[in-house]
Formats: sequence, C-alpha cells, structure tokens
Amino acid sequence: MSLTEILPEDRYAGVLVGRLWVDGPLPGPRTVVLREDGLFDLSALAPTLSDLFDLPDPAARVAAHAGERLCSLEAAIDAGHLLAPCDLQAIKAAGVTFAASLVERVIEERAKGDPAAAAKVREELKGVFGDIGSLKPGSPEAAQAKVLLQREGLWSQYLEVGIGPDAEIFTKAQPMSAVGYGAQIGLHPKSVWNNPEPEIVLACSSRGEIVGASLGNDVNLRDFEGRSALLLSKAKDNNASCAIGPFVRLFDASFSLDDVREAEVALTVEGADNFHLEGASSMAKISRDPLDLVAQTLNENHQYPDGLMLFLGTLFAPTQDRDAPGEGFTHKLGDRVLIRSSRLGGMVNRVTTADAAPPWIFGVRALMRSLAARGLA
Repeated sequence: MSLTEILPEDRYAGVLVGRLWVDGPLPGPRTVVLREDGLFDLSALAPTLSDLFDLPDPAARVAAHAGERLCSLEAAIDAGHLLAPCDLQAIKAAGVTFAASLVERVIEERAKGDPAAAAKVREELKGVFGDIGSLKPGSPEAAQAKVLLQREGLWSQYLEVGIGPDAEIFTKAQPMSAVGYGAQIGLHPKSVWNNPEPEIVLACSSRGEIVGASLGNDVNLRDFEGRSALLLSKAKDNNASCAIGPFVRLFDASFSLDDVREAEVALTVEGADNFHLEGASSMAKISRDPLDLVAQTLNENHQYPDGLMLFLGTLFAPTQDRDAPGEGFTHKLGDRVLIRSSRLGGMVNRVTTADAAPPWIFGVRALMRSLAARGLA
C-alpha cells in the first residue's frame, strides 16, 4: 500500500468519509473522516453513514466537526480495519449502461455462459449493432432500432434495458455486506468465467439526493448470468462479492456530480502467473445520466428510508485471452485488483472464492447492539 495509490490526486482537498473498525472494550465500526493527520471519529455527528448522508449539506457539517483522532490511515490499512463506506444503505446497481458492455452481455447470452464459445459469437456479431452507443435510451431512434433488430432475430433482454426506456436496476448485495479497501473479494467457487467490474458508486440520501461518490467492484460471473438472466442473484450477490471504497467523497466546492460525469475509472489486474491486464471505463460514455438512474431507483414507487448506494455500471468488459486462445479473461485466485479514479483515489482487493473469504457475520443487529452499547442508539 502507498498513500499515492489510495489517495485522490488532490489528496486531502476533499471531504473523505468512511468507516473504521475499532477494537477495545466497545468494539465496532466508527464513522470517520480522513484528514491529513489521520482518521477522526464522526460518531457524535452521525453514528452511521446513513445518518450522515441524510444531514443537510453533509460535507459542511463534517468539515466543521472536530472529532477524536482514532489512528493514522496507514495503521488502519495495516490492521485491515478500513471498512466499506456504507452501512444501512441498500446496495443497488445499474446494469448495461455502456454500449461496449451491452454488446458483451449479448455475447454472454448467445454463448450460454460458455467462454470457449464467446470468441465465435463475438466474431459473428461484429458490426451487427452498428453505432449503438449513439442511441439515447428510450428515444424514437432506439425504438426504431429495436424493430429492426427484432426483425433480424437479434433482439435481447440486454438490449431492452440497454436502449429501452427502463434501466436495469438490481440489488447487488445486502446492507452491511460490502467489503472495503484491502479485503478479499469473493467469486462463486463454481464459476469458470468471471471478471471485475470497475465502477463509480453514488452515495444517496433517503430523499434521493446524491451526496457523494466512491469506487466499487461489481464482481461479475459471466458464466452464471450467461446461462440465464434468472441467475443474476447468484452471479452477483455472494459472500465478499461487493467491494466499495476506499472512502465516499462528499460533494462540495472541490467535487461535484459533473466530476463524476467526466471521471475516468482505471483498472489493473496483476496475477501470480505474471498476467497483467489494464483497462478503463469513461463515464463520459455512459448511456444514461446518473440523475436518471437515481430517479429510476428511488421514486414514488420505491423508497429507501436508509438511503442507497448505486453502482453506475461499467464500460469495461475484458476479452484479452489469459490461458487458452479464444477463451478471454477470467480471474485466478490471488489476483490483485486495483480500481482507481483521480478524484476518488484507489481501491485494492485480492481475489478468492466466496466460501474461502471471511464470512459475513456483522450485520444490522450487530451494528444496533454496538451503537446501543456506546449510547448512540
């Protein structure tokens, strides 16, 4: 770990909040803010990040709060105590929000989750969808494209949510289940075709206000989802399969939603087999604006009283061969995954299987007991 790797390029200029595990007579997570001289306790201001994100102008409130210094950032990371920067929020995700990943989803579907068949399908579909990335979802032009693709027998459920009026919004993981910086991320042990999904994650209040952003890895099992879209929950929601971090950067004068819209998200995968993969996802190429995705998630039809974290989707879908020619990329145990964006910093995780990752045992009841023991609930 290096501070250059984890910190944003402007280092401590923004308001970076998160969660820290604290041992001692009253062990449990603390809400914290990162400052140049360490991590400071925000519990007196907001015992949970759900509470914090619901405050009016949370960045200003955090900046004005002193709080007790708990430890240095280096000490927190060395101890493995830096947690995902969310707690009671629902963890939601938007799928198929970039044209490149849209085409790859169609390939998965037609290959029936078989990585060996993907290269052939990819070649067969080359050029078929034209400049699908220029279509605005739900537009008359997109509706016309749907008619043409249906006529050719090429329509797909992924195209429906990719260019149709309704976005795909699904539950990525349960509240309190996400892992943070330095933790292991888990793949289903039966998966043989999978990949990381580097994304920006919006932090939203219970009112649907976007108050900040973080980085996330929406770990994806291409074989499971390719076999059937009804396996989405098994492909997405496994032990340690959701990583968010290292911090949420709150919106203020130094960072806004426009910075999210223009962000570049870089990915590096390094394997023990000397495999090296680099990729990037440009938010400028997203097909649906973040405000639209939040509005399609939280509205008069669905409320989230504890707020939500929303993965925005990824442009990145790796096709680089790792082993056999034509079989593309899949993870191997021990892979080091670095996701980085200049204004949000960097998040590192190592790959294991969901059954080998530390089990998730600290849930909502445990949090409530911890807060009650500290006189905060």
